[in-house]
Amino acid sequence: MSFGITVVKQFEKLVVLRWGQLNRISSPGLRFVVPIMEDATKVDLRERVQRVPTQKYITSDNVVVDMDFVIYYRVVEEIAERAVLNVRDFQAAVINMAVATLRTVIGATTLASALADRERMRGTLQVSLDEITDRWAVKVTQIAINEIDPPPNVKSAMEREKSAEAIKTADITESEGQRQAAINRAEGEKQSAILTAEGKRQSEILTAEGDQQAEILRAEGFSTALDRIYQVASNIDEKTLSLQYFETLKSMGSSPSTKFIFPMEFTAMLKPFLNLLKNKDETTS
Repeated sequence: MSFGITVVKQFEKLVVLRWGQLNRISSPGLRFVVPIMEDATKVDLRERVQRVPTQKYITSDNVVVDMDFVIYYRVVEEIAERAVLNVRDFQAAVINMAVATLRTVIGATTLASALADRERMRGTLQVSLDEITDRWAVKVTQIAINEIDPPPNVKSAMEREKSAEAIKTADITESEGQRQAAINRAEGEKQSAILTAEGKRQSEILTAEGDQQAEILRAEGFSTALDRIYQVASNIDEKTLSLQYFETLKSMGSSPSTKFIFPMEFTAMLKPFLNLLKNKDETTS
């Protein structure tokens, strides 16, 4: 550049001042700068990564924690001249501003919130930095909080609290499991009793229906038998019936019994037969 010739790379912008005033911003390529009269500064547009060393921060509940984070930032191409005109060393300015802003964010946050919600804290830090670094043509693209390390006594207390919470959760889970098991057993016993009662009821119904069908069939059989007897008996005359009575008397006579009981209708039943014998005698005479 001392000879007035310089090469601007693809990822750079050349900010040229003539007699101390902004003259132009050159794009990549071979560029000529007038010696003595013009002063040129190259601005790297690539994204930069800077790790901020571990430092101590105080939370809103007065706990001192050690924190370190990584910041990603770049110079905005359209306003690259601000990185030369508005700040002497924009890299140092961004890092120092990030540390100061993080102290403010941590100071408004409790330790529990900082440990539980790093994403919210990271977002707050990034938005706050963007508002400040815009005047330097710097865009903060990302912030990654690596570690939040509380003092040993605080960590010990947190571990005890976590252990107690784990035991509490385990007890609740166990009792809930026992409760659910008892409910399941009771429900199973209930369903079993219902099924047993239903089975017994169905069995009794089927048995009753079977008995009913049997009674109906027996009654139908008896009725059929009576009808048959009636049909046969209606064709028997008095003589045949009298002969049947004599056969019965014959059977009774062969019995060892010494007493016989005859119904009153017996003599009336013998009248046809006696009349038959009487008519026979008269015919013979």
